[in-house]
Amino acid sequence: MPANPRQTRFAHITKAHPCFNEKIHDKVGRIHLPIAPRCNIHCKFCTRDINECEMRPGVAARVMTADDAVEHVKKVRSEMPISVIGVAGPGDALANEETFEFFKKASKEFPDLLKCMSTNGLLLPDKADEIAEMGVNTVTVTVNAVDPEIGEKIYSFVIYGGKVYRGREAFEVLSRNQLEGIEKLAERGVIVKVNSVLIPGLNDEHIVDIAREVKRRGASLMNIIPLIPMGEMKDYPRPTCEQIERVRGEVEKIIPVFRACTQCRADAYGIPGKKGADKHLDMTPASHY
Repeated sequence: MPANPRQTRFAHITKAHPCFNEKIHDKVGRIHLPIAPRCNIHCKFCTRDINECEMRPGVAARVMTADDAVEHVKKVRSEMPISVIGVAGPGDALANEETFEFFKKASKEFPDLLKCMSTNGLLLPDKADEIAEMGVNTVTVTVNAVDPEIGEKIYSFVIYGGKVYRGREAFEVLSRNQLEGIEKLAERGVIVKVNSVLIPGLNDEHIVDIAREVKRRGASLMNIIPLIPMGEMKDYPRPTCEQIERVRGEVEKIIPVFRACTQCRADAYGIPGKKGADKHLDMTPASHY
């Protein structure tokens, strides 16, 4: 029987991409480049910022231009081997033209490196063709619900097509685009990983439903991330290790689960602009905590 092309591509990615292979997670160099400050949705647990103090999702020490990012990659490669370059915020990759400018340059400058991005998925149906044409290998899409009753409690608003949507309507627009976008990416040969933030008492019993739906749409891997109680969700409890492990175990019956994520937003080189960032490959970087 001939090999499934998507499975073949996924097998290749798992050999080289530390966010798809726990065994090389702290041994392979990768860089997340902060060139996307703008966002087009508001998650109730998110508080974005630019500072040198915090190490969490939604925060960058500085924002780069596309040209800055290219020069940074060149500098890093002169110091150490890396295999992956990616755009992961501090806003949404697809809501920033700099992302597309960077990847077009990177495909010419660094054809040998894996290229990845993270997105909330709102613009995926509109941008799937361009993402594939730019040579992006993997896209991580954050999907926190597929049920409107749950989703409307996670998102305050989305901005799409020049219009602001709120409440349930906002979630329905976002969810429709996320699922359609995952399907389009998979059809175009882009490997999709889905991140889901585990919010105790809200979506913890629902993540298995997310897993079934994104698997059906063509996702290859899931990552269950614990809530960092902030913003409008500052009073929610942080998930326990037992809760996280239980949900991961249930999801793993449906789709492979990545278990080494530490919400780094960084890399095994160091955070661009972060003072004193480490550059070790033989241990999990301090920037991962």
